[in-house]
Amino acid sequence: MIKVNNLVKTFDGFRALDGLTMTVEPGSIYGLVGPNGAGKSTVLRHIAGVYRPDSGTVLVDGQPVYENPAVKQGIAVIPDELYYFNSASTRDMMKFYRGIYPQFDDKRYQALREAFPEVDDRTPIRRLSKGMQKQSAFWLALCCAPKLLVLDEPVDGLDPVMRRQVWSLLMGDVAQRGTTVLISSHNLRELEDVCDHVGILSHGKVLLERSLTDLQDNIVKLQIAFAQAEPPAFPKDLHILHTAQVGRVFTLILRGSPADIKARMAPLNPILMEALPLSLEEIFIYELGGEDYAVRDIVL
Repeated sequence: MIKVNNLVKTFDGFRALDGLTMTVEPGSIYGLVGPNGAGKSTVLRHIAGVYRPDSGTVLVDGQPVYENPAVKQGIAVIPDELYYFNSASTRDMMKFYRGIYPQFDDKRYQALREAFPEVDDRTPIRRLSKGMQKQSAFWLALCCAPKLLVLDEPVDGLDPVMRRQVWSLLMGDVAQRGTTVLISSHNLRELEDVCDHVGILSHGKVLLERSLTDLQDNIVKLQIAFAQAEPPAFPKDLHILHTAQVGRVFTLILRGSPADIKARMAPLNPILMEALPLSLEEIFIYELGGEDYAVRDIVL
């Protein structure tokens, strides 16, 4: 669905994207995470066709997206800062969207009225609260029946009930319509619940890109303790990323599968051994800890 290859973008001498490469498969929910300034919004604007690449390629369905109206008709975007015409209501914007998207679904517009009951579609959007404005944006975007939905901090400002409602609608579209969803968000806990693929950005590049299952299966937090005061030497071929000790209990961060790591540690006769998966938030903190933050110990 989306293939970005060696993308470079510079603003006034600052290299916002530095040879970024990423792939988003059709029908997937892809979470794009990274620290502030990593280039997340810049990537999304290239994929939405707003920015022209300095070099590299951005393809959606195999075609360049910049200045390509045919491709853009299949893309709906909800940016972090919403745009709407001055004094326009949700109903006014619906008429505008209907003129841009040939596949705009009028029946769904009426059906989704029940999903967003707090939004009066005759009220000017600028007079709505931030949360209601975001609801209006989702209402309109979902009616565009996009092949690709690009979301930048999508549920910011929504209450917990509406957050669940929105995620349910998005996942329903993925399951029933095959919609591809690309999400940039700082709320890693929510991304962990909905995403099946994750890309971690830093300094304009994708550090790693995997399915969430593979990502969590490949890094383990191991808590282990021994009867003796002096612990035995750990196997040298284990990929130990970090070690911390409290009393006789060691907490290790290791790369590898939990089953393999526990099997390698078992001959050391520990009195306690438990392998715990890391959350997406912990993985994010650890992967970027040495590069951007002095926070590696937070995961322990």
